[in-house]
Amino acid sequence: MSSEAANPVTAPTRPTERIVAIDILRGFALLGILIMNIQEFAMPVAAYSNPTAYGDLTGANRWVWTLSHIFADQKFMTIFSLLFGAGIVLMSEKLDARGQRAWGLHYRRTFWLLLIGLAHAYLLWSGDILVAYALCGFWVYWLRRLRPGWQMALGILVVSIFSLILLVTGLTMQFAPPETQQEWRADWRPAAETIADEVASYRGSWLEQMNARVPTTFEFQTFGFLFWALWRAGGLMLMGMALYRWGVLTGSRSRGFYAGMAVLGFAIGLPVVSWGVVQNFANNWSMEYSQFGPGAQVNYWGSLFVSAAYVGLLMLFAQSGALPWLQNALAAVGRTALSNYLLQTILATAIFYGHGLGLFGSVERVGQIGIVVAIWVVQLVVSPLWLHHYRYGPFEWLWRSLSYWRLQPMGTRS
Repeated sequence: MSSEAANPVTAPTRPTERIVAIDILRGFALLGILIMNIQEFAMPVAAYSNPTAYGDLTGANRWVWTLSHIFADQKFMTIFSLLFGAGIVLMSEKLDARGQRAWGLHYRRTFWLLLIGLAHAYLLWSGDILVAYALCGFWVYWLRRLRPGWQMALGILVVSIFSLILLVTGLTMQFAPPETQQEWRADWRPAAETIADEVASYRGSWLEQMNARVPTTFEFQTFGFLFWALWRAGGLMLMGMALYRWGVLTGSRSRGFYAGMAVLGFAIGLPVVSWGVVQNFANNWSMEYSQFGPGAQVNYWGSLFVSAAYVGLLMLFAQSGALPWLQNALAAVGRTALSNYLLQTILATAIFYGHGLGLFGSVERVGQIGIVVAIWVVQLVVSPLWLHHYRYGPFEWLWRSLSYWRLQPMGTRS
């Protein structure tokens, strides 16, 4: 790599050119996504989808799970996917305005993101989402010039495909081979021996963790991607492109628009998702109902409305100028989202995995939320301090340097 200054035509976005409202929203989503990810850091993977598969689910722990599910599950991943799609259009527009072809930079950035995600997933944590985003980024890019209305309609259609897959699977499950049905049930509610093996692996050394991490990662990035992430993440990226071009994600709409978005989103989303929780418990979290039946569909669609409400609230917050210290901190987290996403993994695995404190499988949901809050405090404090001295987060700097194939200036005065 060359250390000379970047050509202004191909240089990355400067801090002064950033859309602050998007950074605030991204920072909010980055912090919020840890509410759900902490469960997969701390507990066997089955407990993420089926809370009855592991751990205590009474009293305060049940309340923590319930509130996390209603207010967090799939909501912050939705916002991240919307922003990823918006970012593709934003970068493309800026390069087009400079007379520079955008596709080369996009595919270099996406390729390096894919490699970062693969390293993250196989070396540290199987729950990585970067690989799925990169794979979706390869194809949604070519739809960035569609009219926003078509992008939104196509995005909803693509998101619907996973819902249809679940519906068809549930209706035809009885015709699947007995061994396939048994495998599905074992994944949904693992045997005690399977759980014990997973706990032992993650409490072991880094190499011992590979026994659990590698097969889980491979399944998530192959079957899981084709079954779920391709449609959910890809469709939401298309919707994000439309919302960006309509000015929804940039804080460009009126306060009345965002207030209505927040009220309508919560009025529809919260009752729907809450009703789903009640019904899942009423059906004893059976695989037929909660994984392949209505129990999975309710939050899948209800989460879109809750996410829309969050967008409305955060845009109102950004427009208001209130609590400037918090806005600055959230924007700093958003500007360093890749570094902070990986930092969450580094901190959480150091707490729960055997190369650190080895607490995997021994911290209940109440304790997990306490750890989430502690990590939030670290990131809200450290991120603005870091950006006071440096232009980019460390992994943003690496990503940009690889994408432009030249070392980017790191210091704020360089």
